[in-house]
Amino acid sequence: MTRQIDTAAIFAGAMAEHIRVITQLRDLEPLVRRAAEAMVTALKDGHKVFWCGNGGSAADSQHMAAELVGRFLRERKALPSIALTTNSSIVTALGNDYGYDVVFQRQIEALAAKGDVLVGISTSGNSKNVHAALQQARQMGVFTIAMTGADGGRCADAAELALRMPSRETPRIQEAHTLCGHMICDYVESAMCLPDGTDA
Repeated sequence: MTRQIDTAAIFAGAMAEHIRVITQLRDLEPLVRRAAEAMVTALKDGHKVFWCGNGGSAADSQHMAAELVGRFLRERKALPSIALTTNSSIVTALGNDYGYDVVFQRQIEALAAKGDVLVGISTSGNSKNVHAALQQARQMGVFTIAMTGADGGRCADAAELALRMPSRETPRIQEAHTLCGHMICDYVESAMCLPDGTDA
């Protein structure tokens, strides 16, 4: 006998929890604004924004880097933003030779400089390689931002600024990460463009 799946309950539950979490993001507005302002300062001074994460958070890293290099809503010059998840040869070489815990840390050591920004994304807040990258970045004078779930974990403790999504459910945390990332990109893009659409 085929088991009946209560799709109405699945949809209703997911949407209700999504709305609850997204509504509570209003409380994070000052921190989201501070994260965006740090990126604007870095970019206006000729620095870069780095992103890293695993799994869905790797996809979020690539997504947000693409929004800055390409465009979010406005025509403007490209902004230097790099996802540390994208070079499979570097990631696999480092994983093979040194261990997976350093695949982002080693890239920060090689590519980042004082004045840059690193966003480490981890739903649990305890991804070892994200934590190691945040630690390395802080030692180098890179401004560090952790995007996590409600618990924060080691990544929140390691970063100068922690954006803790108000949920402990991975799907809802990821959905909130995307919205926060989009709001940050919108702010950055607005700040980097003059009212007539030209570059600031």
